[in-house]
Amino acid sequence: MSSKPDLLFLTQRIPYPPIKGEKIRPLRILRHLAERYRVHLGCLVDDPRDQQHIPTVQALCADSHFALLNRKIARITCLRGLLTGEALSVTFFHDRALARWISTVLRAVKPEAIFICSSNMAPYVLDSADWNPATSGVALCDLADVDSEKWRAYAEIGRFPMRQVHHREWRKTAELEARIARECDWSTFVSHQEADLFARLQPEWSARIRAIVSGVDAVYFDPGLPHARLFQTDGPHYVFTGTMDYPPNIGAVVWFADSILPLIRKFQPQAEFHIVGSSPAPEVAKLANIPGVHVTGRVADVRPYVAHASACVAPMRIARGIQNKVLEGMAMARPVVVTHDGLEGIDAMPGREVLIADTAEDFASACLRALKPQAASLGQAARARVLADYVWSERLRGFDTLLATRMR
Repeated sequence: MSSKPDLLFLTQRIPYPPIKGEKIRPLRILRHLAERYRVHLGCLVDDPRDQQHIPTVQALCADSHFALLNRKIARITCLRGLLTGEALSVTFFHDRALARWISTVLRAVKPEAIFICSSNMAPYVLDSADWNPATSGVALCDLADVDSEKWRAYAEIGRFPMRQVHHREWRKTAELEARIARECDWSTFVSHQEADLFARLQPEWSARIRAIVSGVDAVYFDPGLPHARLFQTDGPHYVFTGTMDYPPNIGAVVWFADSILPLIRKFQPQAEFHIVGSSPAPEVAKLANIPGVHVTGRVADVRPYVAHASACVAPMRIARGIQNKVLEGMAMARPVVVTHDGLEGIDAMPGREVLIADTAEDFASACLRALKPQAASLGQAARARVLADYVWSERLRGFDTLLATRMR
């Protein structure tokens, strides 16, 4: 019989493989907590390719439930949120069998701690008749980012009818976030900027809000490891990594391909742009028709692309929290060119550890600067910053203290 306490862990997607932010952070947290707790994991699997990884994740847990989610069907069934008054992003990830399993764990196991990744999963606990805020274990919701602000940004730049949909999502997500702040013991975020923003939005509950800053696996992203060169030309080569059906990533690569790359190619006619990541949206896929632009789709390992990049680019114009692509590029000692929004939450020194630019002209100029021999020192300084401040093991200890402290 294990002497470890029980913990219910919920996340919206199976946290494997760790190829995007919403999987990387939950996986690191899950591994950390599995050393200290008997973990009961509940999550959804919305990509059939990820089903092969279920045994890998099961091995970390005492008990688990994986709900298979058909994204096409969920896009239709989530519209019931228009009738129930819920955010569509909540109803999208709702599964009745998962809800029943969670209630069973709450009732039968009575976990000492509850760890919820993302606001979308919080209603599984908050709405359960088997959860009692007065007597149940410590409840922590790792919101990561203030999602309502993301929806607000979409509403500001969107067009009819999506502008109206995003405005409603902003409102409903903000209501859910307020409920989480009120009913959970802790609300945590990936950066101090996101935590401070949420504290301003929820001042009554500011004592329950914390930043547990994300890190990067500097052993995995080690520039000293050998990686085959996948590029077919001498370049230069600029690399963007990320999930390519995510609107901020879509906007970033479209801007780079349409507005920045042509400026670079005036001086470097052979320059190429590699968009590396799963699920390219149609507007991303068609960028491959532009000379010098390559869209890879999902790859097994992003490191060969990053390792041989002339520079990693993160031209984010809408961004929340910490960009893993920036930390990974820094960890691999590559020059990183990023907007101010893309650098949020990362303490890196502009001009010495990263290059920052916010207009197409300035971004192109920074990308050209990254080709100069002295840019090598930029990458080395970036790697040193990661090793000093962004090692996962140091970052995650903050959760241990919070999960031992009730605030309700």
